[in-house]
Amino acid sequence: MNNNHHNNNNIPQLSTLKKSVAPYEKTDRNTSIKQLINTLGPLVLLWAAAYFSLSVSYGLTLLFAIPAAGFVIRTFIIFHDCCHGSFFKNRKANDILGTITGVLTLVPYRQWKHSHSIHHAGSSNLDKRGIGDIWIMTVDEYVAAKPLQRLYYRIYRNPLVLFVIGPIAVFLIQYRFNAKGARRKERMNTYLTNVSIVGLYTGLILLIGWQAFLLVQLPIVFVSGFLGIWLFYVQHQFEHTYFEHDEEWSYVNAAVEGSSYYKLPKLLQWITGNIGFHHVHHLSPKVPNYNLELAHNASPSLQKATTITLGTSLQALKYRLWDEDHKTFISFKQMKQRLRQNEPAVTEGLKVIKPGFQSE
Repeated sequence: MNNNHHNNNNIPQLSTLKKSVAPYEKTDRNTSIKQLINTLGPLVLLWAAAYFSLSVSYGLTLLFAIPAAGFVIRTFIIFHDCCHGSFFKNRKANDILGTITGVLTLVPYRQWKHSHSIHHAGSSNLDKRGIGDIWIMTVDEYVAAKPLQRLYYRIYRNPLVLFVIGPIAVFLIQYRFNAKGARRKERMNTYLTNVSIVGLYTGLILLIGWQAFLLVQLPIVFVSGFLGIWLFYVQHQFEHTYFEHDEEWSYVNAAVEGSSYYKLPKLLQWITGNIGFHHVHHLSPKVPNYNLELAHNASPSLQKATTITLGTSLQALKYRLWDEDHKTFISFKQMKQRLRQNEPAVTEGLKVIKPGFQSE
């Protein structure tokens, strides 16, 4: 793994880095429309192929459902760009397409746009966890936590819960409800999304029957949800990522050190809409997905971001807690070993946990 953690001297100031990616922030309407066609077209065709293959073999249906899930991820990347206003120049066009692709990916546009903007504003900031991110506790917080909260956290961080139960809980249940204090526009958009999903699904059920619909749609929803959560998880949870408290936190460091470059095989890079260039995206969310690689290649500083591959990314499964002293992610087993080695310091050196720390 290429690790350039906390090499602050090598990271130029925000203005310098922003200047290097500025030429790639421009949206190209023709490229966007082309991407829309080569994403939604194959998605519809693969869905239809999965349905027609039911009469042959369910194994064949799943063979079509898996790439269809990949195109749901690609649709989500278009949705994601709309949330950042980077897919089209026109704000209304982004809002309309974002809402439509939100229906296809089961994610309410304005609700997600709001929580995701909070994620970008406070990514890797230890004092701004809790909205639009995956729950992370530090070693000190975990040691000081009550047994019930520790148990809850252990269950939450279990890969089975995160990646198997998680997609169902998040995409089918959580996103159907508005957050507390959501503004009217956001609430109405969630209702519109829910009604549109019901309408679309009802139409398909009337057309092909509820059993055929479930046999095709459920594996697509599950696989795309699983892959979506995995991508989000792995691009911020690598061994020597970046976390700091508010007073020491830096936007540039959070982007370049707190987000990884997930180097995927070309086909997977294409199907995931270049989201592997996550460090570029966090530095400048205005760069449309089809320009992320170009921006990465144009800046030597961005090429120094931590690079993870399909193989090395699997190590992220064991990361459970952020160790502030060693600036690294560790497993529960490593935490026990470190606490054993440093017994007296455990009770004396616990940092104060701010009230109101929340998981989601």
